[in-house]
Amino acid sequence: MNQALLKQRQIVGMPAFILVWIGQIVSMLATQMTQFAITVWAYEKTGSVTALGLVTVFGSVPFLLMSPIAGAMVDRYNRKLMMMISDLGAGTATLLLLTLQSTNGLQMWHLYLASAITGLFSAFQWPAYSSSISLMVPKKHLGRANGLMSLLDNGPGVLAPLLAGALLPFTHFAGILTIDVVTFVIAILVLLIVVVPQPSQAATGDKGSGNLLRESVYGFRYIFARPSLFGLQLLAMVANIFGGIYFVLLPAMILARTSNNELVLASIQSIGATGAILGGIALAAWGGFKRRVHGVLLGYIVAGLLGCVVMGLRFGLPAWLIASFISTFAIPTIGGSTQAIWQSKVAPNVQGRVFSARRLIGWSSQPITPILGGLLADRWLEPAIRANGSLAQFWAPIVGTGPGAGMALIMIFMGLGTALIGVAGYLVRGIRDVETILPDHI
Repeated sequence: MNQALLKQRQIVGMPAFILVWIGQIVSMLATQMTQFAITVWAYEKTGSVTALGLVTVFGSVPFLLMSPIAGAMVDRYNRKLMMMISDLGAGTATLLLLTLQSTNGLQMWHLYLASAITGLFSAFQWPAYSSSISLMVPKKHLGRANGLMSLLDNGPGVLAPLLAGALLPFTHFAGILTIDVVTFVIAILVLLIVVVPQPSQAATGDKGSGNLLRESVYGFRYIFARPSLFGLQLLAMVANIFGGIYFVLLPAMILARTSNNELVLASIQSIGATGAILGGIALAAWGGFKRRVHGVLLGYIVAGLLGCVVMGLRFGLPAWLIASFISTFAIPTIGGSTQAIWQSKVAPNVQGRVFSARRLIGWSSQPITPILGGLLADRWLEPAIRANGSLAQFWAPIVGTGPGAGMALIMIFMGLGTALIGVAGYLVRGIRDVETILPDHI
């Protein structure tokens, strides 16, 4: 009787999705506040940029290694439970830091350990949430739902540094960590009162069933067997290489061209974050193109030409602000449209495995783009442009001269490459017509 009454009181459908989204965006805001506070604490203790970078490395490696297994477990077990475990694991890592900080025992290696724990459990979060959207939300609202999810990725990045910076003098590091732990509890409580439907079994799921290792590999086999989806994901992988280099060089280029003017850099980053938020709001209100592949391919073209290329030109701050806004405004349309295609074409009972494999393919360039961008700038184009040789004379009217000009030229190439990805997608029928070639899972 009590279980029946509890089910009646649980929230379902789009209202359930909205509640989960609110709980997650509050939790993500607090988590990014914690990341800001960790950066401040670690740099004050060590004065080392390398030490800060290791925090990211210790988080990303377990995430990437665990992703295929996490996807299989999401499909095998209750998805709401997987969401709760993800939040619980990340909250436990934060609670560990809070305990150590409160006893004055916190050290750098504790941050590495906490980052590894968070990365491990975060591997469950994205496939669990993204594969549950198509079960909670009607197909016609997938574009709007994914627009809201893009706000989850980008929105907290605007407020978190400001809030953390304002609160740190009063609450100190321990206070920020406490807020983070509380929001994890809120996110878990929200999950308790909503219904996350379980997918029905389908033939595709039966083919991939077996031991955990076989199920972990199944997501890759599923994608490779569908050239249209594989092609779409290859475009994303290459775009992430171009975009990764672009965003790695952006702060360095701005600082180099403005004599380390932090206010200018902060303004450009804020405008970029605002563009991402407004792009997500616009997609949530509009719902995206009827043929969602246009949102993907046109998004690459717009972001590449009007965003990255313009950022590299010699026009200065006004052009930088416009380019920063346009490049990030297009990102939710690209990501939301891509996500809606995959959610429509992949059966819900295998989405955990397929989406984890898809993310691993798309993010495989993450460890190399910072190194590649740094080598291109430091070892090649920056010295070449400053040497006043033929290369500098040819490109000077476009990117200018002096510090940062070489990086600006790289950013132009990255923008052109991104735009060409969109053009290439239109030239390949398997990608251009992915929505008609592959049937919906419904």
